[in-house]
Amino acid sequence: MISLWTITVLLCAAIATTTGLYLSWRQKAAVQKHRGQVPAAFADNIKLPAHQKAADYTTARLNLDSIAQIIALLLLIAWTMGGGLNLLDEITTSLGFSGIWGGVLFMLIFFLASQLLDLPMDLYRTFSTEAQFGFNKVTPKLYAADMLKQTLLMLIIGAPLLWVILSLMQGAGDMWWLYAWCVWGGFMLLMMWAYPTLISPLFNHFEPLPDGAMKTRIETLLARCGFESKGLYVMDGSRRSSHGNAYFTGLGKAKRIVFFDTLINQLKEEETEAVLAHELGHFHHGHVKRQIIIMLLMSLAGFALLGFLAEQSWFYTGLGVTQHSHHAALTLFLLVMPAFTFVLAPLMNLFSRRNEFQADAYAVANSSGQALITSLVKMYEDNASTLTPDPLYSSWHDSHPPAPIRIAHIEQCLKKEPVA
Repeated sequence: MISLWTITVLLCAAIATTTGLYLSWRQKAAVQKHRGQVPAAFADNIKLPAHQKAADYTTARLNLDSIAQIIALLLLIAWTMGGGLNLLDEITTSLGFSGIWGGVLFMLIFFLASQLLDLPMDLYRTFSTEAQFGFNKVTPKLYAADMLKQTLLMLIIGAPLLWVILSLMQGAGDMWWLYAWCVWGGFMLLMMWAYPTLISPLFNHFEPLPDGAMKTRIETLLARCGFESKGLYVMDGSRRSSHGNAYFTGLGKAKRIVFFDTLINQLKEEETEAVLAHELGHFHHGHVKRQIIIMLLMSLAGFALLGFLAEQSWFYTGLGVTQHSHHAALTLFLLVMPAFTFVLAPLMNLFSRRNEFQADAYAVANSSGQALITSLVKMYEDNASTLTPDPLYSSWHDSHPPAPIRIAHIEQCLKKEPVA
């Protein structure tokens, strides 16, 4: 049944996909245009072959992303107007499941089917594109083991969570969405606390940062910045990829500082310290807390909207679903919302970039700003990150400032009296 709602969803999804393809085209044109010459600001540190590798790697990833965007649009149509969700409902009913457990099974099968449909692209990305540019370290055996663990975790954690939310949708009255949001928010906070100690070790091996000059330097920085953590760890990131990174994880006293072993091997001690000082800047300025609050507020708005849509018959019929149910409402909501929320990306990235600038300024004030620059340049080169992004594409897709802008900002901070 074609309705105004049907047209609205299809139009927004088509606009989102077309915009994504246009931005990818702009990005490819920008990186290929500058492929033949390293930008002047980086010419002393990055050689032309590395710059060209970054351009080719960026182009290859963009080509895959463009295909993925088209497939995502086709799958949205197939699941909704194409009758996919109706077929899934028939399958769960034929298996003898109904009510809340029928809804749980419906959604678990939907997630598993989505994972399988994404599998070919992910396999190609991992074993072709990433391997072609020397980044992939994952073996087929490890890939299969990771996928099995992810599936089991989805069943063990996801099934009970879905049961609680669907139970609230069915029996908690008109304000079910508020109670469901409380459950979801509590679950997210719990996962932030539990992930570093219970889940992440299922996929990677973590070892305490060895004693020595590096550890002493980092502990001195932490003490100087008044930061407490549960430990400093090195993760075997090289087991899956040659990309390097460092991150904080956990909440409260369960916070951990994790370095990829690839990053430790790439950077000098003072450069690693500068990278960590940048991350400490996020905590100093309260970015992490604000991100959690924004996440909770956005999910509250989402649940409130779902509470309204779940009561509207046009929400189902306009998307090809004949059997109205709580699990159908939740699944439809997850399917169609990206078509409307993609326009928020530039705004979210604008706030994120502001945070990155503040964290960089903090790092300059509490470590070596020049070491921060050299560490970023090394990571740009080692990760084959383009130095010449299209501004419009970057504003839509990049949470961090483009390399030239970020380096220029750090250099400006170096000229000023450092203030944390």
